[in-house]
Amino acid sequence: MRTGSIERAIVVLKTAFPDFQWQRVFPLVAAIAGYGLALFTHRILSDADIYWHIKTGEWILQHGAVPHTDPFSYTFSGVPWMAIEWLSEILMALVYEAGQWNGIVIFFGVVTALTFWLLAKLLSRQLAPLAGFIVFLLSVACIWPSFLARPHLLALPILVVWFAGLLAAQEKGERPSFWLLPLMALWANLHGSFVFGLALVLPVAVEAVMDAKPNRLKVSRDWALFFIAALVMCLATPNTWHTLVFPFQLLNMKHLSTITEWMPPNFKTLQPLELVLMATLVMAFTRPMKISIPRLLILLGVLHLALHHGRHQMLAGIVGALVLAKPLANALGRKSSGSIQDGSSRRWVAGAAAMAVLLTAARMGHPIVRKDDRVSPTTALDHVPAELRQEAVLNSYNFGGYLIFSGIRPFIDGRADMYGDDFVFDYVSIMTPNRAALDRAIEKYGIQWMILKTDSSILDMIDALPSWRRLYADKIAVVYVRQGFSK
Repeated sequence: MRTGSIERAIVVLKTAFPDFQWQRVFPLVAAIAGYGLALFTHRILSDADIYWHIKTGEWILQHGAVPHTDPFSYTFSGVPWMAIEWLSEILMALVYEAGQWNGIVIFFGVVTALTFWLLAKLLSRQLAPLAGFIVFLLSVACIWPSFLARPHLLALPILVVWFAGLLAAQEKGERPSFWLLPLMALWANLHGSFVFGLALVLPVAVEAVMDAKPNRLKVSRDWALFFIAALVMCLATPNTWHTLVFPFQLLNMKHLSTITEWMPPNFKTLQPLELVLMATLVMAFTRPMKISIPRLLILLGVLHLALHHGRHQMLAGIVGALVLAKPLANALGRKSSGSIQDGSSRRWVAGAAAMAVLLTAARMGHPIVRKDDRVSPTTALDHVPAELRQEAVLNSYNFGGYLIFSGIRPFIDGRADMYGDDFVFDYVSIMTPNRAALDRAIEKYGIQWMILKTDSSILDMIDALPSWRRLYADKIAVVYVRQGFSK
């Protein structure tokens, strides 16, 4: 699309709608797009961890406390475990109780709409329509690999406001607003990515000090006090200082390399990050883009994280867009358009609200019923007798969340941080398959049945064992029972 295409489209819209303003309309359109995406995209419910997050929230509500030991598995029952995302889990449990799966997607749809609205609003202030539209698309595309109804999505609006607030304070030569601090306390109780937000203070503070030639001592003191206050806010959680240490302990675990979302992006297929890198290189080599050293370090930092762990593409997309917005505007010869007028026209807000109502009605008119999918072996589990469900099970990793949701204690689930390196690597060895590792697990844990993915490489080995027989099989899962089991 040529640069003039969007400009001409805007002229046409202004003619048809005299109150049209790009800065007003674009954030509203972005918000509605994000809301609809969450409501009608199957991907948002395609992760097994959603199940145990909801059950954790229910457990907290039932017991009036945050669990500090594992209440769900039989392999690690009673072992220390921190529910770091406890507030997100309470919210998810309450929403599920009120609206079941439709309620979950609507809830995350509202959060997605807020994230998209905030990001589009900030970009539209800095960039011309075409540039702003492209940067926005590339940014939200980086969210797609992690577009799942899990606590990390709840933290994204906070990330946008937090980082934008830091950048605004630096650019205006002011100390960061202490009104941002409650956001850090909220963030620390929602998701472990708050540590990343805390780390962002440092390079922005360095740039603020570099720019403040006459008053560097005062500026250094202001930013140092803000950082200390933010650090204190991180401790305002049920897990106190453990909350701050946990993300670093998690990143040091060796078994993360076995978990898909913690693996590097697979560039054998087109990745959003690849598009972002190509677009950035085009601009860097064709336009005189300038960026400060501290902000360049931020970009390199988020790129490093994204290249090491696919789940961090969303951080790179959002932070990168906010860092590059002003340099892009300068390189394209487009000065910042200044602050947007307060509020949007009633006409456009009413239209967006009407569209949101229609989308909600369409979603509510078709209630979501969870059926067989790669994380939900619903039919297979229905064929497991009630007495067998009480016995020790060996399950595929992706089925652990659904087992917890169904009231069954799993062998393993998505809380790999609790299970630890040794246990996870033993599990990977079992599934390789490894007959000796399987025999050890059966003996140690008294396993009486198994529910495994149909494409598991271990199935042929189990089929050859005389002490096991197939109870049920379909395209999602295979259920085995130990010969001679009786209750």
